[in-house]
Amino acid sequence: MEENGIRLTFPAMFGETLRKSGKCNAYAFVGEEPKTYETVNKEIQALIAFLEKNGICPGDRVALLSSNMPNWGVAFFSITFMGAIVVPILPDFSVTEVTNVLEHSGARAIFISSALLPRIEGFKSDILKTAILIEDNSFLFSDKGASSFDPSSLPVKKYDVEEEDLASIIYTSGTTGRSKGVMLTHKNITFNALKGKVIQPMDETDRFLSVLPLSHTYENTLGLVLPMLCGCCVYYLRKPPTPAVLVPAMAEVKPTVMLTVPLIIEKIYFNRIMPAFRDKLILKLLYKIPLFRKILNKAAGKKLMTTFGGELKFYGVGGAKLNKTVEKFLIEAKFPYAIGYGLTETSPLLAGANPSKSVYESTGPVIEGLELKINNPDKKTGEGEIWAKGPTIMKGYYKEPEMTNEVLTPDGWFKTGDLGTLDRNNNLFIKGRLKNMILSSSGENIYPEEIESIINNFRFVVESLVVQQKGKLVALVHINMEELEKKYHDLKQDVSKQFDVKVEEVLNELQQYVNTHVSKFSQIQKVVLQPVPFQKTATMKIKRFLYT
Repeated sequence: MEENGIRLTFPAMFGETLRKSGKCNAYAFVGEEPKTYETVNKEIQALIAFLEKNGICPGDRVALLSSNMPNWGVAFFSITFMGAIVVPILPDFSVTEVTNVLEHSGARAIFISSALLPRIEGFKSDILKTAILIEDNSFLFSDKGASSFDPSSLPVKKYDVEEEDLASIIYTSGTTGRSKGVMLTHKNITFNALKGKVIQPMDETDRFLSVLPLSHTYENTLGLVLPMLCGCCVYYLRKPPTPAVLVPAMAEVKPTVMLTVPLIIEKIYFNRIMPAFRDKLILKLLYKIPLFRKILNKAAGKKLMTTFGGELKFYGVGGAKLNKTVEKFLIEAKFPYAIGYGLTETSPLLAGANPSKSVYESTGPVIEGLELKINNPDKKTGEGEIWAKGPTIMKGYYKEPEMTNEVLTPDGWFKTGDLGTLDRNNNLFIKGRLKNMILSSSGENIYPEEIESIINNFRFVVESLVVQQKGKLVALVHINMEELEKKYHDLKQDVSKQFDVKVEEVLNELQQYVNTHVSKFSQIQKVVLQPVPFQKTATMKIKRFLYT
């Protein structure tokens, strides 16, 4: 398979970008001078030469454990251009998880950022021979005693990388526990990125602001490989994307493209936009009237666009389900949001639409060149497990043939484990995870995600989880104490007993609110306070297995 006669491999595609956009900006930290694609190419070649001296060969696994930075992409491409396999590790993985990935993948070398060095402290392995500090490509240790990194050196060998060669093994940080190594080829990832370009055409004038970890397949394919194919410039933050860091960065970069998870826009809506409409009585009353609500939302949308730098044309939301109320606001605010759906195993994008074609509560249609079907749909609801087929489906789970056979059918269909429906225009609607679905005593399907989206609309709720305990539906709820303090001014002076009474009142009120908004078989029987935030994956999904 080729695109305009060019092989679907990273080196071939990068070569094409170099030819067309070599002098264009490629990567930078916010507020710093970007490197051009020509400069990046020189750095990649020097790094390949450095890896050669350290005995790295095609097929070897090289780990990459680092926060986002321009050198992340340089390391990623240098590993894959020489036919070695990159093993990106999520920066929030614990010492145990990092150890498991390094051992399971059999990584021979690792690029690591200085802040994450404690994650490999004390790690001993007969296989891992080389560790390189990603900031300046200096040695941490090497069994070769090779010379230090020379930025002017060139590779000795020529590498012929094939489309079906493995490019990366990405270990998922799933909501169900154990990490699995997803094997993705050069073709899997480049095909997926090219189809992202079909959804949203981009060129050298586009600027990405990267806020999600590059070691996650969503940011990796669509925030690193896709902009490379289009000759775009990607800007990185030196600190975590808190509002205090993000707002000035957006003003500086004026991004045209951002890829995020729902939590970011949901926080902005519930913490900044809603209070503005709720705290003034006249606005609160007007907001209840649909016509005025639309006018107010449109005005808020203009302010929101300014906050994002004023030039945003594609605000991608993926990784989890977007809150319905927030999505309704984004539509009325005329904000250029687009929802996508995918999994690590599918490189990742399976379905998605351009902001001009967003359909409420849908992820959009299947992307070009792939097939989607609802397997064994329910005759009444049309719901069933989403299956996918095509050039972006993984090779399998590394060293796990049995687990691979569980999700890949002999004729190439991948079972996503997600439940969904398709409408007459082939737009996909996600209902929830098959494993999360709860069967009521009367045989009805209950999707906890749908109840959670209602709970999360309640004024004091930050996040929630609906589980089944002893046959009863229970909501675990993490609430915003600051919001509570605003309602009860005397709360700080309250003795703890009175405070507990206030919290209990809110939880009871929440239960009544939810139960008037759900069907009779989805009624919550108990609400339990979750005192600390839930533990989450890289795309900010709650790790359910820890709480069920």
